[in-house]
Amino acid sequence: MTHPQIDSVTEHHHARVNLRQKQHAALMGAAVNLPLAILKISVGVVGASQALIADGIDSTADIVCDALVFGAVHIGGQRADDDHPYGHARIETAATTLIALMLLLTAAIVGYRGASSLLAPALAGEPSVWALLVAATSVGLKESMYWYTLRVGRRARSTLIESNAWHHRSDALTSAVALIAIAGAMLGLTMLDAVGAIIIAAVIAGMGLCYGWQSFRELVDTGLDAERLDIVRAQIISVPGVRRMRRLRTRTMGGHDAFADVGVLVDPEISLTEAHRISEAISSRLVEHVDEITDINVHIEPDGHADSQAAYTLPLRDQIGPQLQAAWADIAIADEIERMTLHYLDNNIAVELLLPVRYAGEHLYWQRQFDAAAAAVDGVSSIRLLYG
Repeated sequence: MTHPQIDSVTEHHHARVNLRQKQHAALMGAAVNLPLAILKISVGVVGASQALIADGIDSTADIVCDALVFGAVHIGGQRADDDHPYGHARIETAATTLIALMLLLTAAIVGYRGASSLLAPALAGEPSVWALLVAATSVGLKESMYWYTLRVGRRARSTLIESNAWHHRSDALTSAVALIAIAGAMLGLTMLDAVGAIIIAAVIAGMGLCYGWQSFRELVDTGLDAERLDIVRAQIISVPGVRRMRRLRTRTMGGHDAFADVGVLVDPEISLTEAHRISEAISSRLVEHVDEITDINVHIEPDGHADSQAAYTLPLRDQIGPQLQAAWADIAIADEIERMTLHYLDNNIAVELLLPVRYAGEHLYWQRQFDAAAAAVDGVSSIRLLYG
């Protein structure tokens, strides 16, 4: 029994609002990064600052990342369809992987330039005051973008947006390193500028590895951590009617969201509708109390009989039904059976028949006849008569 993703007008409205906010955050990032990258590289070249050039290269990579984020957010915000029954959230995970790879490539380029300047100090000049001013401006702008984007990412529950926010924070840090390096070089420590570029490369590489590992874990269906799983278990067990549970499995999707499936053991004698009601209660409780869970598949199983032969080999209704009808064909009231219920218990089937209430006064007489019929059918342990 499954509980699909909640599809209400209100939630759809929230999803649309989140989508617009995430797209706006990506566009804002590009609007800041494009002029900033041009300014950093231009002033870095003119002002002889390897650290500022390295920072500008990082900002150039950011523009591509912002484009990836915008595209991934647009596709990931689309609703589930026949080809993607679980939605499109994994596109954000894939985009995060690409961003991580770009960060590592950027780190390699920046690190190479810094190392080259360090090994050939004669080629490095003294940075100008303009380089210092641009680096200081970049720190302020990128730190502001970090807080704005992080707020949007947390509100929209998007790891992709949060990772992009931390990308802005890494830019602020690298600009701060560039600022210190440029200031040191202006004071005569010319080697400090190249060292600053190498430090920037290391910071970028660290962020790339962090995002890459996180997205890799999602792509290989890593589940929720042990602490969150304990909360999920507690919520399931607390639902009235649940006796035990087993095979709880989760997998993350799009960073914060998770899908789950679980086997729940209930009283084997309850009705199908009550079992379904229990599964719906489990689904509602998990979606309400566990933020990550957006979709839950609940498999209802009979307690004490879930792994018995009855679960795998005993005949289905279309096979056992004709045999039963043949066994009780000579019983006078057989044609008036209103309902037949089959209970698959351990290695046999218990049959329950509903008869008109007028026969209740002769229950023992009819019960003996149906008992004889049950003995004639292999796999049937008993026939119980009910009246209504």
